[in-house]
Amino acid sequence: MSSINCRGTLIDLTIPKVMGILNVTPDSFYDGGNYTNEKEIIAQVEKMLSEGATFIDVGAYSSQPNGTHISEDEELARISPILKLLISEFPAIVISVDTFRSDIAKKCVHLGASIINDISAGEMDEEMFNTVAELQVPYIAMHMKGTPQTMQKTVEYKNVVTEIISFFAKKISQLHELGVNDVIIDVGFGFGKNIEHNYNLLHNLSLFKSLEAPILTGISRKSMLYNPLNLIPDTALNATTVANTIALLNGTSILRVHDVKEAIEAIKIVELMKTSQ
Repeated sequence: MSSINCRGTLIDLTIPKVMGILNVTPDSFYDGGNYTNEKEIIAQVEKMLSEGATFIDVGAYSSQPNGTHISEDEELARISPILKLLISEFPAIVISVDTFRSDIAKKCVHLGASIINDISAGEMDEEMFNTVAELQVPYIAMHMKGTPQTMQKTVEYKNVVTEIISFFAKKISQLHELGVNDVIIDVGFGFGKNIEHNYNLLHNLSLFKSLEAPILTGISRKSMLYNPLNLIPDTALNATTVANTIALLNGTSILRVHDVKEAIEAIKIVELMKTSQ
C-alpha cells in the first residue's frame, strides 16, 4: 500500500513521511508537561509542520510503563480543546489521535482528526474496530502485551518476530473484513518487550513488509536507545537518528518522532542512497 486516504486527501507513502509527536500529558517520558498553554502548543506544532511533518500525533493519555491511568472523561477534556485549537490555527493539518478508546476516537474524528493511533490494536476496547470501520479513517494498530500498567511484566516470547507478524496478520484480516482499507502497523518498540526483543524487531523489521501494510516506527528517544549508552531521553537524539535510519532501510513508511528536522534529514539521506543505485 503506497498511499492512505486522510479525509479525502491521498497521502503518498512511497517516500517515507514524518509524524510529529504532541503529548498534552503531564507525565509522558520525554516531553510531558512541556505544552501546557495555547501559545506553547501552537509554537511547537508550527515548528514541526515547518520542518516537514506530514502528520501531528496528539496524545492525552500517557502510555509509558506504569503510567497513570486516567478516565475517559479526563482524556477527552485534555484532547478536545487541543484539536479545536490546532484545526483553527492550521486548517490543512492532518491530525492523528493517540487513543485506545473507541468513544474518544469517534469524538475526535468528528472534531476533525484524520487518523486513529491505537496502542492496543483493539485489545483494550472491543468496539474500536467497528468504530474505525464506521469512521472510515486510517488506523494505526500497535502491538502491546497487556496494558501500559502491566506491559513490562509480561515480556516472554518464543519468537518475538513471528508472534507479532501472526498477531498483525489476524488484526489486518479482521479490519479488512469490516471494510477498513488503510491499516498501518507499529511493532510497538518498548511496549511489552525487553531490549533483546526490541533489537530483534528492529533488525528484522523488513519481514513485516510481507503483511503489505505501511510500517510506522515509533522509537524516538526510548529507553532501548538511551539505557545501553548510559544516556537520558534528553541526550538520545543522535541514537534516535541512527535507529530511525535503520528502520528506514528496513522498510518503514512513517517515522513517529519528537524531532522532525532530524527525521526528515534521515529520510533524505536514505532516499538519496536508494536513487543513486
